[in-house]
Amino acid sequence: MTSLNAGVVFIRLSITVVIQRVISDQLGAAGHAKIGQLRDLMAMLMSLSTLGIFNGVVKYVSEYKEDKKELQKLFSTIFVFILLASTITSVALFFGASYLSNAVFGSDRFIYLFKILAFIIPAISLQRVFNGVVNGVSAYKKFAKIELFGYLFAASLLLYSLYNYQLDGVLVAISVTPIIQLGILLYFFGKVLKEYLQFRELSFKIPYAKQFLAFSLMSFVSTLLLNYINIDVRNMIENKITIEDSGYWTTVTNISKNYMVFSASLFTLYVIPRFATINKKSDFKREVFQIYKTLLPLFGAGMILIYFLRNYIIDYVYPNFFGMEPLFKWQLLGDFLRLASLVLAHQFLAKKMVRSFIFSEFLSLGLFYGLAHYLTGIYGVEGVVIAHFLRYIIYLIVVYLLVTRYFRKNETIQA
Repeated sequence: MTSLNAGVVFIRLSITVVIQRVISDQLGAAGHAKIGQLRDLMAMLMSLSTLGIFNGVVKYVSEYKEDKKELQKLFSTIFVFILLASTITSVALFFGASYLSNAVFGSDRFIYLFKILAFIIPAISLQRVFNGVVNGVSAYKKFAKIELFGYLFAASLLLYSLYNYQLDGVLVAISVTPIIQLGILLYFFGKVLKEYLQFRELSFKIPYAKQFLAFSLMSFVSTLLLNYINIDVRNMIENKITIEDSGYWTTVTNISKNYMVFSASLFTLYVIPRFATINKKSDFKREVFQIYKTLLPLFGAGMILIYFLRNYIIDYVYPNFFGMEPLFKWQLLGDFLRLASLVLAHQFLAKKMVRSFIFSEFLSLGLFYGLAHYLTGIYGVEGVVIAHFLRYIIYLIVVYLLVTRYFRKNETIQA
């Protein structure tokens, strides 16, 4: 699975390099900052339009994929959730377009964008839920195809829109991408989806409401707050320094997101379903060691390579973005610690450890928000990536202690 995923990520990275270079030439650092705002907004909408139940879908589909009766109860709950959530989100986007445009972009110029998003919300919610089903049944090869073709079509649309309509075209292309992804997902996964999802047997009932609400709460903390803070930090950099510096931070985080996407799909396809079945500390340790042995050397080598090639990356992908260079070191160090801690933290999702998850996420986000605002006043935009590194040192320690406590309690109860 790792090698298959690596192939998809390599192709994505190759295309991303071209896209990032073209955006840099056409729109500059300020354009990257605006695009970063929209991408964070899209992540928030993905969570809001499904009430943040994606990880719950992965968990329960993986557990009940052989129990068709239980799956129908599960899917009935899911569709009631997304119907209510997508309706409320669409209405809020349409009628709050002016306020949201000013809050996210600092201008009412992009009101039209929020009204477009209001009509795209149903596609966003369905794509997210069906993606959760793909992950839950661990359809690795189909997932790889969906990811690859979805990205190719979306990248083509983005480049066409950029050359013909500049920034506005790019923002609209990103906004309609979920429709493309949904279409491709149904094309590749439609037959398999029908095996698990019987639409005629769905009812307007929510037997899994209590279980999903726990995941909704966790998603609110991890996704909504995270992306809200990213938007706020980007605005803070623009106000305290310049919009170009905001763009420099955005481009460094873009590089980070492109290699971290490799781990994200691995977590949902493998780690959550696997951890959900492990109940002994010794088995958990063995599994974590296996994941670390596979992932950390691979990521470490890649991050070292990126660091030594940073000036070439700037020259060929982000020309004249010289303010990026000091940011690489701290971002890469923070990401390495982030990967190590996220492996452990997915135990919270697999075992629905809501309190531990919320506590650790609030701590992580609070540290980043506070340190970013404080350190920016001392080190400029470099202070934001230093904050990123420092918070993951603390986060890794806290997550390790919480997971250790979980197994210690379980062993005490079983004894």
